[in-house]
Amino acid sequence: MNENFDIIATTFFGLEPVLAGELKAMGASNIQPITRAVYFRGNTELLYRANLWCRTALKVLVPIRRFNAYNDKELYDMCFRIDWQKYMAVSDTFAIDCVASGPIFTHSKYAALKCKDAIADYFRDKRGRRPDVDVEYPDLRINLHIYNADVTISIDSTGVPMSKRGYKVRQTVAPLNEVMAAGILKLTQWNMEMPLMDPMCGSGTFLTEACMMAMNIAPGSYRHFAFEKWRNFDRDIWVKLKQEQKDLRKQAPGMQITGFDRDPMALDVASQNIQQAGLEEFIDLDRRDFFTNSDKFSGKFIIMNPPYGERLEDEDKMVEFYKNIGDALKAYYTDCQAWVLGGNMEAIKKLGLHPSKKIKLFNGPIECRLERFDIYDGSRKRQF
Repeated sequence: MNENFDIIATTFFGLEPVLAGELKAMGASNIQPITRAVYFRGNTELLYRANLWCRTALKVLVPIRRFNAYNDKELYDMCFRIDWQKYMAVSDTFAIDCVASGPIFTHSKYAALKCKDAIADYFRDKRGRRPDVDVEYPDLRINLHIYNADVTISIDSTGVPMSKRGYKVRQTVAPLNEVMAAGILKLTQWNMEMPLMDPMCGSGTFLTEACMMAMNIAPGSYRHFAFEKWRNFDRDIWVKLKQEQKDLRKQAPGMQITGFDRDPMALDVASQNIQQAGLEEFIDLDRRDFFTNSDKFSGKFIIMNPPYGERLEDEDKMVEFYKNIGDALKAYYTDCQAWVLGGNMEAIKKLGLHPSKKIKLFNGPIECRLERFDIYDGSRKRQF
């Protein structure tokens, strides 16, 4: 139980340093950030804790074999040599997720098929029959990562990606990923004391993630994980960690968290998600049009993910839309710190505000910029 082993946590591009910081705070050792992932070492308790508490990880994987394969036969042979009885029984179901890049293995599904055949043939030779595949709810989920000839086979301790917290019952068009939302909040270094507002809240992801952070709610507390089906699952450790996260939860966020949207359907979706998370008592929602709002706000931490790309197909409309965002921020949100996630590099320049910070991110396949704007009332400056 106390023996350390290699672990890989995957994430989005741009969030690697944030995830590394989370893992360091949990006691991980030998932390090595790479592109879209962080390598580290830890024991079984840390593996469970990372799944329960990491806000910016997508998957937590345990590598069991690394090797080189230059063709499908070598891939099959090396997969076949693994002692799969250490990880599953012939009566268990399994599934394989594969990411392959490079000139050798150009089709990830074919590589996954060769690995699947190797595992099935291994059990046929050892136990006289093959285990079944269950792509939806397997007892063991296996991750196959191939880059050129480099192959890493890992056991997936997470299952459904950690962005699926378990509180979203409905979604709006192009919703923000929960892991991305949490990562953005951490990148802004929001101090969890300044009142937070999302004036284009959509399905309420920023609001929910912010409230969970402020109340120290473990993001994995709403769901189950793949390791709970493992043959060597340590229930005592998991029960202890689940009780610990309940004890660490704060009773209230300690500041006001507010979301606006002009779309009543979006507000209804956000309300349902927030209720599912059990946070409706702590988050205020109101129907308001960001561009025609008559009230003025000051001293707020503004976080927003305006529509872009697929949601605003006309380039001229998008440029005008972002210009109007800048005008509204200057008119109604003076003495505020505003963070805007933009997916169109030209449009975000039309905000008419000078960013004090720019951070490059990828929201799925879309390259984005997270930009900070300190909005002052005339010449009076507020230090955030």
